[in-house]
Amino acid sequence: MRLLLDTHLVLWAALRVKMLPAGVADILNDPANQLLFSVVSVWEVAIRFALRRADFTTDPVVLRQELLNNGYTELPITGPHAIAVAGLPPVHRDPFDRLLLAQALVEGLVPLTADPLLGRYPGPVRVV
Repeated sequence: MRLLLDTHLVLWAALRVKMLPAGVADILNDPANQLLFSVVSVWEVAIRFALRRADFTTDPVVLRQELLNNGYTELPITGPHAIAVAGLPPVHRDPFDRLLLAQALVEGLVPLTADPLLGRYPGPVRVV
């Protein structure tokens, strides 16, 4: 299965494995699954990192490199991804999550998320 991880799961998988919800490590370690992360997640982390808040210290350069080092595939943002956002119902207001979902739909990926709100979208969203 081709899985696109949301930003929370990307952060936990790359840097805080102990925070992964139960059973997610098994999904991530299953060789039958191709794991992807989006530039959307790197962008979101970069914005938060730039705010220099004490409660968010994840360097986007380190995060991206850890994901690549661990065999994750990076998914760029394309015009069709951005356009697909317009066709999504207004279930979720977070623009990063909406773009992640649009990417998954355009690319035929299964979004893997810890956000139950994303599970309310039509399609093969997998909430863990």
